[in-house]
Amino acid sequence: MDRYFDQSIKGVSTGTTILAVKFNGGVIIGSDSRASMGGSYVSSKTINKLIQVHDRIFCCIAGSLADAQAVTKMAKFQLSFHSIQMESPPLVKAAASVMKELCYSNKDELQAGFITAGWDRKKGPQVYTVSLGGMLLSQPFTIGGSGSTYIYGYVDSKYKPDMSREECLQFATNAIALAMGRDNVSGGVVHLVVITEDGAEHVVIPGDKLPKFHDE
Repeated sequence: MDRYFDQSIKGVSTGTTILAVKFNGGVIIGSDSRASMGGSYVSSKTINKLIQVHDRIFCCIAGSLADAQAVTKMAKFQLSFHSIQMESPPLVKAAASVMKELCYSNKDELQAGFITAGWDRKKGPQVYTVSLGGMLLSQPFTIGGSGSTYIYGYVDSKYKPDMSREECLQFATNAIALAMGRDNVSGGVVHLVVITEDGAEHVVIPGDKLPKFHDE
């Protein structure tokens, strides 16, 4: 694994706002699309931070983009091999556990954290946080990245269990839009993926279509 984490390729950070939240029948995972270097220079406005690791399982990334891409590439390979061996799609928890093991075994080299979310036939919609050092937590919703510090109050007050798909889409959109309005390294467009038993649907909301909460 060490060859995947060459210190010389670090530099581009996703300087980001990411989230995942369960609703009645599925889960939504989302992020902004801005990448930065050194926390101030915006290197890209169009990064897609939502990475599909299997049919109904996605990860979103925060931290070093090089590290995150290396980990998700390895995770996709392991999950594909696992599904062939088991002759069935991997569980969401199995995907999160693969991410956890990769992060823990390389914790001294990595500078990236992940949210893993998806749907499987055993437990339905699920959300897992994989922290920088490899800790794994199951939660009904979670937020991460630099922009998350601005929206803890909002998500704590507005989240409710068993939201409808439409309520959850509005909740996720509002949360990311609020963070993008305050965090200088979050921005661009909002990427959302709605994951249910029927599959995954990618929704992109341009910046000029986002809700406004204050003068920007």
